[in-house]
Amino acid sequence: MITLTPLDRREAVRYLGGAGVQMNAEMERLMDVCEAQLRGAAQPKVVWKRIDLPCEELTAGEDIVRHLSGCTQAVLLGATLGAAVDRLIRVAQIRDMAQAVVLDSMASVAVEQVCTQADALLARQFPDMYMTFRFSPGYGDYPITLQADFLRLLDAPRKIGLTATEHYLLTPAKSVTAIAGLSPEPIEKQRRGCAVCSLRNTCQYRKNGEHCGF
Repeated sequence: MITLTPLDRREAVRYLGGAGVQMNAEMERLMDVCEAQLRGAAQPKVVWKRIDLPCEELTAGEDIVRHLSGCTQAVLLGATLGAAVDRLIRVAQIRDMAQAVVLDSMASVAVEQVCTQADALLARQFPDMYMTFRFSPGYGDYPITLQADFLRLLDAPRKIGLTATEHYLLTPAKSVTAIAGLSPEPIEKQRRGCAVCSLRNTCQYRKNGEHCGF
């Protein structure tokens, strides 16, 4: 079962823009309020599916080929905080934009926490396999248009209420789809970070002296 635990506020500050945000008593109080509201509204759900590789349907671009190199199977993952979190943020955008921005950043932390818990769940499901880190549509040259295929294969609309817009944006917004490779043999640790990211020249995080965490 996936349940939210206390959120990492340092990560929330990073989502807010890092050096541009100063933690003080007022910000701590605002984060207290936002975290309580968020954890009250969130209904974390995950769905996953094991597939055999190669899977031509989900293979597009060079990055995913490298990511799944040496893997014989993979796990598709869908995770969401639920529609109530989207409504909470929308209401705050009308009433208090500062609160809305903090809620949005903390919700991003929360959905990543849900995915991390799902990683641990999957590791227990496949104790004899080695698993890569998660890789999502939109990372590198992996097309975001594959969101539709992920959702269909996962039966995510029916199972967890996760859909996508015509522009392939997930709904509810605080949701994630991803693929992780499975191998019976140890997997060579893959490089992660700005140096190998195809978006490094336009990334807003890098412009602010931060990183996305990927």
